Amino acid sequence: MHSIRVCCAYNANFTPKSHPKHSSYSMPTQINTFKYQRQIAVATLIIFVFKLLAWGLTHSIAILTDALEYTINVVAGFISLYSAYLSAQPKDANHPYGHGKVEFLSAAFEGLLMIFSCGIILYEAIINLYQPHTFHKLDNGILILAATALVNFIIGAYAVQKGKKANAILLTATGKHMQSDTYGTLGIVVGLVIMYFTNITWIDSAISIVFALIILRTGYGIIRGSIAGIMDEADEQLLQQIVAYMNQHRRTNWIDIHNLRIIKYGSILHLDCHLTIPWYFNINEGHAEVQQLEDMVKSNFGSAVELFIHTDGCLPFSCKICQNTHCQVRQAPEEGSVAWTVQNISSNNKHTAALIQPTIA
Repeated sequence: MHSIRVCCAYNANFTPKSHPKHSSYSMPTQINTFKYQRQIAVATLIIFVFKLLAWGLTHSIAILTDALEYTINVVAGFISLYSAYLSAQPKDANHPYGHGKVEFLSAAFEGLLMIFSCGIILYEAIINLYQPHTFHKLDNGILILAATALVNFIIGAYAVQKGKKANAILLTATGKHMQSDTYGTLGIVVGLVIMYFTNITWIDSAISIVFALIILRTGYGIIRGSIAGIMDEADEQLLQQIVAYMNQHRRTNWIDIHNLRIIKYGSILHLDCHLTIPWYFNINEGHAEVQQLEDMVKSNFGSAVELFIHTDGCLPFSCKICQNTHCQVRQAPEEGSVAWTVQNISSNNKHTAALIQPTIA
């Protein structure tokens, strides 16, 4: 019995392929994630300046509210930038698994800021219902505000794309925040346009309230995902993908796989399992089987996963589920195979004939 540490690749949205040569996955490193976050932080600061310019031209409280709400993006952008820098630091004695989990904390903080911004929007919208504000030069303000909304949404979509590709929850959260913030800005733009032509002031508040609720829902989702990451909640969808692929490409000498666990550390995925192989294999033969499992994962996942495989020798009760027809020391005839499922492959027990599926002739 021995443990072997291997590094492999991961992509949450992988499509299984039959051969390593078909794999074309490449994922940005954490350093690139920091670069993207730095670009976004600078962009949010520029957008904020233009929002203040729109307020200065119109003296609109609605636009001022949007600008004040956007300060959360600016603050969160630079906090996220620091978190991306910290998570990119190499492992050390105090952090043997790296610093990636700081991304969950930063994303949770950003989700809280989104919920707080909803409070600001709702408060100002309700006040505006009872005390309508006077607007000036709305045409100029509308054009500037609409431009900031468009740029903000594009940058947000860019961040989400890069975040998903790199499995970087922090970058993804930043992008979603920016996109949802755009909806609030568009609500204000629509309200200003309608008021510009109709002088119906309450429409501005009504639209702002609707989009504030959308932002609230997005913020809750980000917080929920961050807490799941901090608490090492199992990723059911990812587990199902991995188990299905292992079933499809299992080797004869892989008698059993169990105790499969996945833990996320920011953009790094840590996966470990127990692999049961014939008890008479020597170290080199055991390592060859582990290497086959490593190669299989490498051909279908990205580039930021650590895989730890603990090998176990088979026991007499394993003979009934063993598919190795050439075994010279078999103590019981083969009765069938065990189909791995998320439930039984996650268990810390070796599989037995109780889970067997009869072999189809």
